[in-house]
Amino acid sequence: MREESGPPPPADHRERQRTVVMATLTVLAGAVDAVSFLTMGHVFTALATGNVLFLAFAVADEGQTTVVLTATALVAFVLGTAAGARVTAGLVARRRHWFAAALAVEGVLLAAAGAMVLWRHGSGALTHDPDALAIAVVAFAMGLRADTALRAAVPGMPTLLVQMSLVRLVHGLAGAFPADPPRGMTRVRLLATVLGIFVGGALGALITPWGTGRALLAVAAATLVVAVLNVVLAREGLLAAELVG
Repeated sequence: MREESGPPPPADHRERQRTVVMATLTVLAGAVDAVSFLTMGHVFTALATGNVLFLAFAVADEGQTTVVLTATALVAFVLGTAAGARVTAGLVARRRHWFAAALAVEGVLLAAAGAMVLWRHGSGALTHDPDALAIAVVAFAMGLRADTALRAAVPGMPTLLVQMSLVRLVHGLAGAFPADPPRGMTRVRLLATVLGIFVGGALGALITPWGTGRALLAVAAATLVVAVLNVVLAREGLLAAELVG
């Protein structure tokens, strides 16, 4: 998967690049969940754990969620992960820019969801008029992201959740791993994951006044920028061809 014009960057430089990219994607995942929860009917589209709990609440007829919306998000997320596993495996086998391609598909799906919301509902939020199809498209895109992050296998940076990263960070700071404590770049990655979700959630909340459709388009644009930069800079010899591959 080496297609760069110049020599590959040093290992430590490449590790920093990987960390920056995955931290950026973590921020975007937090923003997506903020937009979906605050403007699309109180469901998550990236945090599957939250949706499992919301589905349980809905089955018990408690809370503000519904079985239809949470089940739609969960099923679409699973299908997106499965599709990513199949398609991305093919790209890797053909030695393509699989990481950038997966991000590009994610960005296109988010843009399609945003455009669909604008077309069907206008520029407002869907808080009181959730669109199950839009939720499904966004959740499918985030399921694809889950596969991308899993395949990238950057330690401590799953991009969609923070629980284990937070636990490992706290244990490391408390000296609970005397044999192999998180230190150096690993500690930076754990902290970047925790802060990334927080920052993304805050940014997502700040852009919700734009309306659901426009907010999704903004996140889609940022995702596509990351995908394009991964390829362009690699061809210029400034990055490894597959930044996290």
